[in-house]
Amino acid sequence: MIFDPPLQQARLIKRYKRFLADVVLADGSEATLHCPNTGSMTRCQGADWRVWYSDSGNPKRKYPCTWQIVENDAGDYIGINSAFANTLVREALESGSVAELEGFSTLRSEVAYGEQKSRIDFLLSFARAGATEQDCYVEVKSLTLGLPEGLGVFPDAVTTRGQKHLEELIAMRAQGARAVLFFCVQHTGVRRVSVARDIDPHYAQLLEEASAAGVEVLAYGVDIVPAEQRMALGRRLPFSL
Repeated sequence: MIFDPPLQQARLIKRYKRFLADVVLADGSEATLHCPNTGSMTRCQGADWRVWYSDSGNPKRKYPCTWQIVENDAGDYIGINSAFANTLVREALESGSVAELEGFSTLRSEVAYGEQKSRIDFLLSFARAGATEQDCYVEVKSLTLGLPEGLGVFPDAVTTRGQKHLEELIAMRAQGARAVLFFCVQHTGVRRVSVARDIDPHYAQLLEEASAAGVEVLAYGVDIVPAEQRMALGRRLPFSL
């Protein structure tokens, strides 16, 4: 994923009201950016941290500039735009960069499914010799919470939506389909992934049940290179409960 026009740099003052962030621009003036992340953004918003933002060039937008990346005090890059997770995973799927999900015959996104009226991020179909195609339901989660010693955890706040998605994946697996929970790790300091049991114990319990039911869990790190104006899904990271 290439940023065009190129991202610009600023320094973070604070994030507030979930969708807004005040920054100091390169010329010393202050501006308000749109923050495209509704989560708690724990450990992603330190004062005076360097940020990168995009300019839509749209004068009709109240906040035409959007915060995209932040660099923490350890020098790690964090992609705070949660919508990029699906874009990055789709690019990797279509290029065959996810070995565990290679060989699908069709890819559809935002497909309605399940008893709880959910929409799956990606529905893949795999052709099987002498049989009908097998569906594979892929739910993508953006992970940005990095802890000491390279540990990344999800979620960063209680997520009833995420709990529902796990229940849906368990149900799809019971019906004979493949079901995959895919952590897109937008944090260059994360080297291994687990569940944030202390933050959302119910989610952790459901994830254990999902794993026992045969739901696959994949975690891939994202290469974030602001100097080259790009982001891309990188290597697989180990996951453990």
